[in-house]
Amino acid sequence: MTEAIRPKQKTGLGLARELSARAQGFTCIAGLDEVGRGPLAGPVVSAAVVLDLDNVPKGLADSKALTAARREALFAEILATSHVGIASVSHRDIDTINIRQASLLAMCRALAALPCTPDMAFVDGNDPPALPCATEAVIKGDSSIASIAAASIVAKVVRDRMMARLGNAYPAYGFASNAGYSTRAHLTVIASEGPCPFHRLSFSPLRQGLLDL
Repeated sequence: MTEAIRPKQKTGLGLARELSARAQGFTCIAGLDEVGRGPLAGPVVSAAVVLDLDNVPKGLADSKALTAARREALFAEILATSHVGIASVSHRDIDTINIRQASLLAMCRALAALPCTPDMAFVDGNDPPALPCATEAVIKGDSSIASIAAASIVAKVVRDRMMARLGNAYPAYGFASNAGYSTRAHLTVIASEGPCPFHRLSFSPLRQGLLDL
């Protein structure tokens, strides 16, 4: 690594992969991640983030390893210093095309929503979408690559805010606290009240109409 490509500000994760890509001639390097594959309700949300490698927010990490307050603070810093694209696919579309296809579609939409045109993308996991640029899938990339971690934070904060708003409309289901995931309390309410209009009816146990409590 030469001094010319060493960042002025480092993150906890480091920028080795992004710097390596830049040294190979890539000029717009995005990290992609999605949030919301597992919940019983709400959309799947994806984010694409192109970090300014000379001005990276400190402390980037997998969103699941951060407190809600820290995610919110980093979310603001990422938006202020980076190019960001955000996209979602609704519960209805998830039921129609399945969650895998919905997740891939959300990532494609997030990349397209960027204000710049990436020529390289790091994607969390081992099942990347077909993107119009060089693509590298990285298992556990949200805990090892700064740009993917930034995308995970953005997607998590956006989806949590969406679910909190949904919780205001349907308070019985506890969406503000469970984000649509299948907690015991959430399953109990579905068993007694039935699903709300934002539940994913293709997901077990909603698909069978039965709950194993």
